[in-house]
Amino acid sequence: MKNEKYEIGSEYVKIWIDQRDEKVVAKSGIGKAMEHQIRALEHKEGVQLVNGKKEEYDIVHFNMFFPHSVLSAMIAKWKKKKVVFHAHSTMEDFKDSFIGSNLIAYLFKWWIVFAYTRGDVIITPTDYSKKLLQSYGIKKRIEVVSNGIDVAYFENKHPIKRQKNIMSVGHFIERKGLLDFIELAKQMPEYEFYWYGHTAEALQTPRIKEALQTNLPNLHFPGYLSKDELKEKYHDMGLFLFMTHEETEGIVLLEAFAAEIPVLVRDIDIYKTMFIENEVVYKFTDNHVCCQKVIDILEEKVPSLTKRAYQEALKRDIDKIGDQLIEVYQSI
Repeated sequence: MKNEKYEIGSEYVKIWIDQRDEKVVAKSGIGKAMEHQIRALEHKEGVQLVNGKKEEYDIVHFNMFFPHSVLSAMIAKWKKKKVVFHAHSTMEDFKDSFIGSNLIAYLFKWWIVFAYTRGDVIITPTDYSKKLLQSYGIKKRIEVVSNGIDVAYFENKHPIKRQKNIMSVGHFIERKGLLDFIELAKQMPEYEFYWYGHTAEALQTPRIKEALQTNLPNLHFPGYLSKDELKEKYHDMGLFLFMTHEETEGIVLLEAFAAEIPVLVRDIDIYKTMFIENEVVYKFTDNHVCCQKVIDILEEKVPSLTKRAYQEALKRDIDKIGDQLIEVYQSI
């Protein structure tokens, strides 16, 4: 982290992005978002990022809603510090995730509302997630800032011959569309299907545990990949298939855009207006439609949309995200 100071008005402001739970969320979208925030700000001239456990700070930025995070936010307010809460999670994307999640979904909703409203401002990645939060009755100011993507890192700099293989990335949870992915592999034995990611068995639902025992020669679960390894897969594979049922943004989708791999995504509410169908991405509504579109894309029966998708990634490059975060900090 840089040691320079970022000047707001006539005062220098020190920003603490709370990373105490970094190891817990390192393999999740929240972990990637936190990494992007640090990267976005440390490259900005004059920004001083500090460790609030050891150093003085003026603004604290929380990405998690654990009890100790909420307590820290309340202590920060008592100390007259400014507090930002990043709303990555909603009740909708908590459902159909881990074992027991549906049973406590409404309790989860109550808790995140309590947590998020401890701050001076809430940041959330999309207009869609902002509307969800407002539907919970949250009156606190909510700003939309994408989780961002390091376009330069993921972009494909060399011409390659893509394999006609299908990939997806995510936890082993029903919400991500894992069950549909497995069913599609059964229906399309002529193609190889790869799902990258991992979830501890103790958190998996019975349906997911059973589905993961499916023995198909064209279905592969290589596990969690490092950032470098995943980038290679984005560049080698023929199609990124995003079968998710609910998202607040979808960082892996932005990674796919930046890597210029053809994308097929489920036509869910968040993407209806966010990414235009047949212009930025191809979309499907059910497995039957999905099968046909997979063939059309892999066999190049439809135009490539990767250049348009790449432009969408550029709009969310971490350099721009850093500027937007600073604007939010300035506002409080």
